[in-house]
Amino acid sequence: QGIPRLEIPAAPTRSSAAMSTNIYDAHFKEGHKVKTVKDVEADKFIAAFAQHLKRQGRFEIPKWADVVKTSRAKELPPCNPDWLYVRTASMVRKVYIRGGSGVGAFRKVYGGQQRRGTCTNVFCKSSGKIARYILQQLEEMGLVEQAEDGGRIITKEGQRELDTVAVQAAEVEEQEED
Repeated sequence: QGIPRLEIPAAPTRSSAAMSTNIYDAHFKEGHKVKTVKDVEADKFIAAFAQHLKRQGRFEIPKWADVVKTSRAKELPPCNPDWLYVRTASMVRKVYIRGGSGVGAFRKVYGGQQRRGTCTNVFCKSSGKIARYILQQLEEMGLVEQAEDGGRIITKEGQRELDTVAVQAAEVEEQEED
């Protein structure tokens, strides 16, 4: 008896928002041909290029790779034995998308919060040695070169190689969807 109850519709859940985003993305991907690194999702490309680097064998893994921490903020070295290939693929993708990045920029990108116990967390840059080593290896492979105004930029050969791997990664992704 009393006051009539008003039915309030439930708020949309995360899954419905994610579904609408996927439908939206799928609509615009129809008939779209992958040509460059920018056309492929970052995680798919990074995994594919890391495998490409490992298979190729031109990238040298140093002796210290299994014991080194990636940042002062980290307590342990990475668990993945292929972490250096993954970091290299990520860095070469960043140089492709936004050229002119140097060691200092990559230290900031891969840095994180340093936990200091009862004190507040503070941002801490990552290791410069790792970033420098990876960029030097990429230079030796001919994928990147030093820019005149500082930092590194992608070479024509590097752009061609990255685009081929991106197309292959997209083909593998399409085959998995079917």
